[in-house]
Amino acid sequence: MAYITNCFQTSMFDQMLFPNDIEGVLMEMAFTPEMRHQAAEIRQNILMNGLARFNDNGAQWRRPVNIERVILVVGQVETDPSLKHGTQSIRTNLGLLKAVCQANPDAYIVYKPHPVVWAGMHKKGSDLRDMQLWCDECVGDVALSHMLLKVNEVHVMTSLAGFEAVLRNKKVSCYGRSFYAGWGLTHDMVPMPDRPRQLDVVDLIAGAFFSLPRYIRRLEGKLGSQDTAPEKIQSLWRHQPTPMLWTARA
Repeated sequence: MAYITNCFQTSMFDQMLFPNDIEGVLMEMAFTPEMRHQAAEIRQNILMNGLARFNDNGAQWRRPVNIERVILVVGQVETDPSLKHGTQSIRTNLGLLKAVCQANPDAYIVYKPHPVVWAGMHKKGSDLRDMQLWCDECVGDVALSHMLLKVNEVHVMTSLAGFEAVLRNKKVSCYGRSFYAGWGLTHDMVPMPDRPRQLDVVDLIAGAFFSLPRYIRRLEGKLGSQDTAPEKIQSLWRHQPTPMLWTARA
């Protein structure tokens, strides 16, 4: 989904915290009833249309029968700067998977690699075998939006998959300082006392969509106003032949 990228991750270096733009917005913004109403509409549209960061290729995944608790562990590209600056002890996909497996021996654990990593795994093979030692199943070709409907929990480092899971009211455990963590919506493995404010999911959407980004219509090459951004998010995904672009505010 093109509306949020990892530039919203908070930096952490040598135990010194550097708040970024989105963190400041979520900490200080006064969310008006109108903003909350628009945010609720956007969320409903995303869920109803199954919008997600990556295209759905139609592959299906079947939840194992007679299993009470299924955890989805989402991997990332390990060169992503958010892992360098937004995590502490766990900074690799294998480290994340091991931690989840060891802490949740009763759960059925499904590992979903990042699509770029999954392509590399198919070529190498060895990395995939290492990951399979620490999960019950490794799924690469099924869309995240499809899997989120069928699992109980989602565990991530700083992946935006956690944000998509929060939108769907899933229990999300964060092992890093994702922009959506620390506000009372996730189970946070990294303490974030500098984020004392409690938000609900509508506040989170309003802050992420309405304040920080600026939206560009690709066909027109023009910036859209903040007032029309919610309308564009909801209407252009299905009807515009080329995608909407955005730029983060400097």
